[in-house]
Amino acid sequence: MSSGIQIKPKTAVQRSKTSSLPHSPEPATKPKPSDKLNPKTIDPFDAYSRPTSAFAAIYAKGGIPCRLVHGSVKHRLQWECLPETVPFDPLLVTLAEGLRETKHPYTFVSKEAFKELLMVEGATEKAIPLLPRLVPVLKATLAHSDDEVFGRGLDALVQLSAVVGPSLNDHLKHLLTNLSRRLTNKKFREKITVALQKLEQYGGKATMAIIKSKIPTYCSVSS
Repeated sequence: MSSGIQIKPKTAVQRSKTSSLPHSPEPATKPKPSDKLNPKTIDPFDAYSRPTSAFAAIYAKGGIPCRLVHGSVKHRLQWECLPETVPFDPLLVTLAEGLRETKHPYTFVSKEAFKELLMVEGATEKAIPLLPRLVPVLKATLAHSDDEVFGRGLDALVQLSAVVGPSLNDHLKHLLTNLSRRLTNKKFREKITVALQKLEQYGGKATMAIIKSKIPTYCSVSS
């Protein structure tokens, strides 16, 4: 039995009006809490990930003889061979260049490998001849606008000073200018002061004189 109600099909004009109605925008993706815990990461072995720096390219090609091992508590490095057997030239300079990286795993690998390489037996004799090439690289790192890059450069400078001692004095003046500039930043004042005191400790009175000549406000550990 027919109800007698007829539904007219929509005309082309009505269909166009309906389709032109604004749609409610999809909600933007909210950042996950874990995003704050995980650093910027790049897959160096991804075929579609083109290396953006010399260090990244060397790492992707296997030129760095260690790899990052993810741990549940903290990360660590796994060396392909004993670090004592690895030639410092050019690896130590390459790792120093990697300190300017801003993405994981390059940031971790360069920082940790630089530190661990300087801890091997005979590191002093191996590192001193490389100072003329290491210092310009560290200078560029200390001049970097990124605070974390600067921090890694400062740590590396102290680590290098602990190994080569007074041998760094001939190159130290090239590095102090950037430290002096950052001293005006309260965020780094204490960290830089501690670093300068360690440089003095490892380099001796001559180091103190060099620091004083470039940073008159420096408070020596012996004063």
